[in-house]
Amino acid sequence: MALRKEHAGPPLSLALLLFLGGCAQRGFWLLHPKGAIARTEWHTTVLDVAVMGGVVLVAGGLVAAFLWRYRVGSGSRKYDPTYTSSLVIELLVWGVPLMIVGYLSYFSVKSVFATNPYNPLAIRHALAHPRQTDEAMGRRADPALVSATAPGAHAPRALRVDVVTTDWQWVFIYPRQGVATVDELVVPVRTPVKFDLTSATVVNDFFIPELVGEIDIMPGMRTKQAMIASRTGLYHGYSDDFSGGGFSWMGFSTHVTGRAQFNGWVRRVRAAPDHLTYARFGQIARPTINLAQRVRYFSQVQKGLFDHVIERVMEGKVYRTPLAMTEDMTKPMKVRLIK
Repeated sequence: MALRKEHAGPPLSLALLLFLGGCAQRGFWLLHPKGAIARTEWHTTVLDVAVMGGVVLVAGGLVAAFLWRYRVGSGSRKYDPTYTSSLVIELLVWGVPLMIVGYLSYFSVKSVFATNPYNPLAIRHALAHPRQTDEAMGRRADPALVSATAPGAHAPRALRVDVVTTDWQWVFIYPRQGVATVDELVVPVRTPVKFDLTSATVVNDFFIPELVGEIDIMPGMRTKQAMIASRTGLYHGYSDDFSGGGFSWMGFSTHVTGRAQFNGWVRRVRAAPDHLTYARFGQIARPTINLAQRVRYFSQVQKGLFDHVIERVMEGKVYRTPLAMTEDMTKPMKVRLIK
């Protein structure tokens, strides 16, 4: 018995650590949405899992019950040669699944319209009902922010951001502000953000788990996405589609700030000495692994740069990646490293 107790300690400790690991929020981004789009997707996921989990549990329980009741030697089996059908069984077999499918379909359709990248109703609802959004996010409303988005007040103007992916960096262009960044996205809280996205190389996925779901970004095409952040903070964004040797480092930081802080950030970026022309973009688009996630700022952006990138890709422009990158990650000699 003593030997058994000694060996029981490590498994019990490991199980305890696994359960306690669920208490930490860091790393479990999908479980802690901080935006209207992410919250809608999370609620839909919870609903689907709960309903289907209930179906599995009930079906499994019935299977176990029938196996036990009609086991060999139980004496509960009766043969009725006149039995042909049962209305109750027919209603259960067909009616219950139809009700479940209809229930899930209804909420799935609602979720699709709420998170539609081109016209997300979840953002409209968040702007029209800020207090409900605060309660859903689990904190008190900030009167200064609610007054700006309350019904009858002037809704904040949407922020437009053009996103271009390269191997393996993110370029964020703010057309209205006339600035651009590499590997850093800064947006004001409770302000709709509308993205136009394209890729200069291969297909990538734009994904900020706590704020907005993933969407494909394709070369030579324009994709749209939208989001609104309900809380300030630092969030992690990355590509969710394998795109070569530097994929593991293809992330970007997302800063959600107050409106005043955002305006101050724009003023600081406008003081940067570097300008983003198409020639400069060509240098950035060369295969580059940003190991230290170093952020770069551009105080001026060539007009129409986003559309020009799309046009050049459609014309066949290619930023070639050395094949050695996927064969030997220990010797990326032909790929620029930013440390």
